Amino acid sequence: MKRGNHMTSPVSGYITDNRNLVGGKGTPNLFFDINNSVLFERDPENIVYLLSSTQMPAMIGGSVAELNMSKGFIREPHWHPNAWELDYLISGSATIGILDPNNNKLQTYKLTKPGETVFIPMGYWHWISADSDDTKLLLFFNNDQFQTQEGSTMLTQTPLPVYEQAYNIEPKKMAAALEPIEGAGAVVIGPPPPLSRKRK
Repeated sequence: MKRGNHMTSPVSGYITDNRNLVGGKGTPNLFFDINNSVLFERDPENIVYLLSSTQMPAMIGGSVAELNMSKGFIREPHWHPNAWELDYLISGSATIGILDPNNNKLQTYKLTKPGETVFIPMGYWHWISADSDDTKLLLFFNNDQFQTQEGSTMLTQTPLPVYEQAYNIEPKKMAAALEPIEGAGAVVIGPPPPLSRKRK
């Protein structure tokens, strides 16, 4: 598992015009190869590429990610506190689950044809699972430095006694359940490697 390093841009968020380009010297670079910016790699078939204002400073107000997964892999449950997301299927097939916080209802969408699109409002808990090999999606965000809260981070960073107090789950049982993801940081594309591989 590899995780890319991405510095934050001094100017970020959303602006309605090109004021970030006015007054600069020369023409800004308006080209970037997203294949040169790995955000996360589980293996060569399960990888996320990112293009944001870190890679292209002129691109204020939006980001794009390319998500590649093989059958049985999942972009772990997460949400974005500062951006909505638009998912566009390029190839393969995928299921997208979204939990609506307004009514606590789960909405599930199956994408089977290139061009099918799902919109995920800001702050909505969601995940993407690959239903076939060679699944590829483009993910668009309306923030050039969007934030992500991963489910695995929430689970592992919550103190074990809290699970007992809130849900009556014994700390030892919860610790055993979390062992596959403990200490690995965010999972991002799951499942994580088996414990037997991680202990070598």
